[in-house]
Amino acid sequence: MNNKWPQAPTYRSRPRIRSRRLLFLLGAVALVALIWSFSNRALPTSSGSESRALLPGVSAGQPDGSAAPPAGTGRYKIVVDAGHGGFDPGADGASGDEEKDFTLSLATKVADLLRQEPDMFEVHMTRTDDTYIELENRSGMANAMGADAFISIHGNTFVEDPKVSGTESYYYDSGSQALAQAIHGPLLEALGFRDRGVKKEGWKVLTTSQVPATLLEIGFLTNPAEEAKLLEPETQDRAAQAIVNGLKQYLQKADVQQ
Repeated sequence: MNNKWPQAPTYRSRPRIRSRRLLFLLGAVALVALIWSFSNRALPTSSGSESRALLPGVSAGQPDGSAAPPAGTGRYKIVVDAGHGGFDPGADGASGDEEKDFTLSLATKVADLLRQEPDMFEVHMTRTDDTYIELENRSGMANAMGADAFISIHGNTFVEDPKVSGTESYYYDSGSQALAQAIHGPLLEALGFRDRGVKKEGWKVLTTSQVPATLLEIGFLTNPAEEAKLLEPETQDRAAQAIVNGLKQYLQKADVQQ
């Protein structure tokens, strides 16, 4: 039938307009959100597990023995452990001196050298006096703070033969081998003692450590000639500097390899 009167509106056109407006509005919101996301995207930050910056002028292929501080904290956390202490004297030296006194003296010198670079190192000692510390608490200190290195200092002993001499360095896990090797070389050069090598051994302070750790047997206190040298302040100064130099070399290489 041909109806001459205009037809009543069906109102289909209005929902279409609303849908288009809604789609336009949603699209605008999405675009604004996208722009905001890109403009506020944070730059990646360095953490302890990521690469650390090298010192200015140091190329990755030519470490100079100096380490750059970690980008996250600004400083390397180092724990220096003076072996024995308190009721545990350690080895009795040929002169009658006790190992615990030698280790505390040398460990203090190492810590003092590191503290001369406060922008690079945060230094902790397991003991600063004649106190006995449980073995697991020594490594536990390093574990708790997530230290970059744990260095345990000792004097060796072999009462069966006082002629036995030399320097030896220990590690337990493969992640600590590089630390032991890096310090062992400078120690040999500084002291001139017999090279007894870098060895893997399950000492408790090493097996309980969750951070790179080494135990250094600087020399034999039961060897009269070697002990006499080890008790000299000048010899301890050289040994302390060698340990610090080796530590820096280790940290530098660790940075390059990350």
